[in-house]
Amino acid sequence: MFEKLAGGIVVSCQAKAGTALDDPYILSQLAKAAEDGGAVGIRASLPRNIRAIKSKVSIPVIGIYKQEYPDSPVYITPTFKEAKEVIDAGADIIAIDATLRKRPNGQDLAELVQQIRSYKDIPIMADISTFEEAKAASELGFDLVATTLLGYTEETRDRSAPDMELVQRIASEISTPLIVEGRIKSPEIAALAIASGAFAVVVGTAITDITWVTEQYVEQINVALRDKHSGGRWAKHE
Repeated sequence: MFEKLAGGIVVSCQAKAGTALDDPYILSQLAKAAEDGGAVGIRASLPRNIRAIKSKVSIPVIGIYKQEYPDSPVYITPTFKEAKEVIDAGADIIAIDATLRKRPNGQDLAELVQQIRSYKDIPIMADISTFEEAKAASELGFDLVATTLLGYTEETRDRSAPDMELVQRIASEISTPLIVEGRIKSPEIAALAIASGAFAVVVGTAITDITWVTEQYVEQINVALRDKHSGGRWAKHE
């Protein structure tokens, strides 16, 4: 399975609850379109979406389950309850929050990993935000580490992603394959991540969030219109 992922792009097919794309059928069609375009894997959230996507694609599916708990900031597959549902839905790889933050019910990360290993022999991906977390995850025996949470934890909120220096450090000092995920907004950035040592890259919003992509076009057009009316650089194109 890892040979299929090496040097490729994994497309994250997710949608915020209540939005136009929040439908298993739609997400499965997006996943199939991504596979047709050359994606080597899909990242999907929630059992219903994982099942729908698995029925449409032949490439590996990385499954997660986003669930918030009042006593912890950890929300990506935070407990064994969510992990079991992701596995039962047919995910080929399971991704979990592997940051060093307090987990729901005070559970230890190593304990959760052991629960998953005892339930099924499935590759586990560690979503991390720092080098220290990547190192700790590697030592715990995670099969993959991913920079998914860089910029989303309190410790890294002021850091921009992707951080190529972090990518290079993890790739050179940690033997566990590195997946670069988070704010990869162009093919050029994805290619740079691979050149910097990434095993593979995950791209979501820039490909599958049609609302966000449309907003980028609208914003740039509005800037051009304002500039044009004020006699700026776009005015000369009249």
